[in-house]
Amino acid sequence: MQDRFWWLAVALSGALMVVMGALGAHALAGELSPRLMAGFETGVRYQAWHTLAVLGVLAWRAAAPLPGQRLVLTLWAAGMLLFSGSLYGLSLASATWLGPVTPLGGLLLILGWLALAGVIFKAR
Repeated sequence: MQDRFWWLAVALSGALMVVMGALGAHALAGELSPRLMAGFETGVRYQAWHTLAVLGVLAWRAAAPLPGQRLVLTLWAAGMLLFSGSLYGLSLASATWLGPVTPLGGLLLILGWLALAGVIFKAR
């Protein structure tokens, strides 16, 4: 199977997203301040959307592999890890040192979308 690593990674990201969403809705409800809960929910939401986006690029890549698609996947995966992961850490462990990591993760997500635009532009 082509891209076995990426298919496994997106499956694990989807599973983790559901676990974190359930944790936020059930175990953390009322336990976190509204600000921390909002950050946690933002992490889940961005992980959800980017997990679906990775699935889309993987399906596209299976049908029509193009240069640059793997870069898109890499940027989104790193971005999800840093962006959502730092928000989870800030919310659950009060790991304030993760604060500067969040915008870096966001930047990687944005770069992934711009890389996707580049792949689409170059594919005639």
